[in-house]
Amino acid sequence: MNPRFYIVATPIGNLSDISNRALEILKSVDYIACEDTRVTKVLCEKYGIGAKLFDCHKFNEKERSEKIISLIEEEKKVALVSDAGTPGISDPGSVLISELYKKDIKITSIPGACAVSTFLSMIPRKSEEYAFIGFIPRNKKQQIEKLLEYRHVNCVFYESPNRLMETINNISEEFGSETKIAVGRELTKVFEEVKIGTVADIIEYYNNNPLKGEIVVMLFAQEEASLNEVELIQKIKLLKEQGYSQKDISKIISLLYGENKNKIYKLAIEN
Repeated sequence: MNPRFYIVATPIGNLSDISNRALEILKSVDYIACEDTRVTKVLCEKYGIGAKLFDCHKFNEKERSEKIISLIEEEKKVALVSDAGTPGISDPGSVLISELYKKDIKITSIPGACAVSTFLSMIPRKSEEYAFIGFIPRNKKQQIEKLLEYRHVNCVFYESPNRLMETINNISEEFGSETKIAVGRELTKVFEEVKIGTVADIIEYYNNNPLKGEIVVMLFAQEEASLNEVELIQKIKLLKEQGYSQKDISKIISLLYGENKNKIYKLAIEN
């Protein structure tokens, strides 16, 4: 059975970064579900794509799933695109795909651009292992907890240019100003930029240079560490001053230094 629903990757910046197969599919379908019809219209006009467009974003994905299923049942072919990159990778798509699988509708994906793989291909790394966490939480406490969870692998995330400096300062405060990070900006576009250095270097650079466009960040894997009891108590007191509970403190220090949670929890109660 031939698929009637297509997940199609589109360029993350440079409109020339689209495959011939992606164009063939987009020209062959009856409808294209897209995050923002205004954005997809630009791509369609450039390549002479005549499919009908309708919006499908995170606020109406469940509702649009019903429409797409109805169209497919009417023997129509439908493609899903996001504003940029691959649908379902920090973009709408997962809810819709789940609904289509429930109906046993055949799906195929047309591979192409993705900001994560584009960024990582330009970053020198000791290991292929990495964790991608999507858009990093806005809340500082949640940010640190997430980064601590993946601190021993290269941790990749998206961030808004308006919040990047605050997030980097949070990283500096928790992991130290000499911690190594990489920042990718405006990938594949005219002003593409990739900066690699210590947190202090990156902060200094962006304090003196414009910070605009789509942002991808990698916090390099942290080395394993261990502390003696005096150092552990110092860390516990510091975290208490920051408002963390004894339970949170035991979890954080355990993730950071591989210490026993119960041991840390007991020290947190006593100190």
